[in-house]
Amino acid sequence: METVKRTRAQVACLDLGKRQSAVLDGQAHTARALWNLLHEFCTFRPDRLASLKECDAAIRVARHEIDWMGQLPAQAAQAVLKTYRQAWANFFNPNHPAKRPTFKGRFRSQAAIDVPQARDLQITRINRRWGAVNLPKVGRVRFRWTKDLPGVTKGGPAGRITGARLVKKAHGWNIVFRTETVVAAPAPHRGPKAGMDRGIVIPLALSTGEHLGHGSWLTTGQAERLLRLERKSARQRKTTTKGQPLSARLTRTYDQIAKLRATAKRRALDWQHQSTTALADTYSAIVVEDLKIGNMTASASGTVEEPGVKVAQKRGLNRAIAGEAWGRTVELLTYKAADRGGLVAKVRPHGTSRECHRCHTTTAGSRESRSRFVCKNPACGWIGNADTNAARNQLHRYNSAAGWAVTGRGDSGVPGSAKRQASRSAVSGAPAPRAAA
Repeated sequence: METVKRTRAQVACLDLGKRQSAVLDGQAHTARALWNLLHEFCTFRPDRLASLKECDAAIRVARHEIDWMGQLPAQAAQAVLKTYRQAWANFFNPNHPAKRPTFKGRFRSQAAIDVPQARDLQITRINRRWGAVNLPKVGRVRFRWTKDLPGVTKGGPAGRITGARLVKKAHGWNIVFRTETVVAAPAPHRGPKAGMDRGIVIPLALSTGEHLGHGSWLTTGQAERLLRLERKSARQRKTTTKGQPLSARLTRTYDQIAKLRATAKRRALDWQHQSTTALADTYSAIVVEDLKIGNMTASASGTVEEPGVKVAQKRGLNRAIAGEAWGRTVELLTYKAADRGGLVAKVRPHGTSRECHRCHTTTAGSRESRSRFVCKNPACGWIGNADTNAARNQLHRYNSAAGWAVTGRGDSGVPGSAKRQASRSAVSGAPAPRAAA
């Protein structure tokens, strides 16, 4: 039987005390400072980047000479170096969209710490709800047990844990286990094909006529409280001086806002996981538009010489598109479909909302409103939901060989995966860093 190796990430909430949380905060700040020191050390030379050997030697010297550098475990420091070098490799790779590495700000970057060695974790299960893990310089910590871990649970999935990453969210610290399992190669999916149109009023519309929707991510009380906190923060900002540290009250208000927004994001992610799982189980091929979401959400403010029009409306539209997270929906659906023997295909998006799926003609005024499509072709005259019409057009283009399949990595499945790692010489040797795009 053919088998495949599958790598996944499993997230769990950590149950930390105040002292343990303070230790992790210190390690995260040290990791960020180490990144900034590495960036300054590597880019100081005008002719070339510092080599991996030079960076490693500089880290070892710094850990002996700088006291606070010892807060970060040695393996975590090496992981920062590895991540930084990979950032440059991605930047030099012409097939990778990564931008030039920059300094990390204290409040703009996410607090995270790597635990690259799985043997240091010593994971055990305490009971049905809790497990325990060892964290370097922190000690034994409980975490919420929500899913069986490979190689830990008796009778669970076969595999192993290759490492972990500690990430700080608004609700506290999480641990992300990197897992590796060997499973049987999926058989080809025997289900039907479907087109899927992503929208705002109707989040997901299928070519079958089914609509997948959701309510507000926050309750009425939570939404009202968020609005009050945002207005409160606006009043508090009026008394702050630019360049000065934020007051404790404003910081507390920002933390309360972040927790509410994190709650909304977790509920949105949960809905996306449930919806994409159901779609991957049902359909063998899901066809979506190849949207350039970054271009769609560009600002309409314009310039001083040529100011934009309807800036407020465009800002609201951008906020609505970002709230639906169209790109994340496709990412989740892509790997879930691949796990079940299916695929996700992308087709050109031009004209799918203005073309009639029955007669395939485009006439002016057919899209009467946001949700209603009326074909103006006298020989057709189809009337129905506009999103359903667009989804059926996407499916037609795929069946007409106008689309292309995408693999679990998100690249084109027809020509083969492009190499996403830069050559060794591009990272450690001669070329000088090019300007940021």
